[in-house]
Amino acid sequence: MPDDLANMSCADFAAELAAKQPVPGGGGAAALVGALGVALCSMVGNYTVGKKIYAAVEDDVQRMLADAEAVRLRLIDLVAEDASAFLPLSQAYGIPQDDPTRAATLEAATRKACKAPYEMMVEIAKSIELLEEMGEKGSKMLVSDVGCGALFARAALEAASMNVFVNTGSYRCSAWAEELEAACDALLAAYVPRAEACAASALSRIHA
Repeated sequence: MPDDLANMSCADFAAELAAKQPVPGGGGAAALVGALGVALCSMVGNYTVGKKIYAAVEDDVQRMLADAEAVRLRLIDLVAEDASAFLPLSQAYGIPQDDPTRAATLEAATRKACKAPYEMMVEIAKSIELLEEMGEKGSKMLVSDVGCGALFARAALEAASMNVFVNTGSYRCSAWAEELEAACDALLAAYVPRAEACAASALSRIHA
């Protein structure tokens, strides 16, 4: 099923998310929300290119469109990658406590399960940078879409971080877990305020 997640309809994905099954879960949902956020950035760009009034920023918008497309496609891929990485982890928890291989197997699966949500955070941070620039240079008629994209990006960034922290929590004495949590905290500290500011700027332009 993980490989099929990205090709589901919205209704089918929501139904799978609601079902009593381990995947998709919060990580896949975070990746999808992040993809929607950066897709809104692309929407604004696509309405901007080719307009004489924005000719001075045409090259910048074209660059942003290419970058946003790469981010969107990577986040869509991460929906399935997150699910695929979680399945071995759920199986590792089922290993008997007295099995001498349990600890090593569980840690390896945990580290692998952290990879996708952390990469989501990195990609979503890129999307926030793009939304900021698009808010400055994109069509003023679509400023609300930039604001919505920023709000989605912030939610996706925080949601992805939870899917790292829920797995690193049992390994806080391990160097890899400490380093990963520090990297996540740094991304949150840097980009949550930027997403909030981008959304607030959009709102101030459409609602006094």
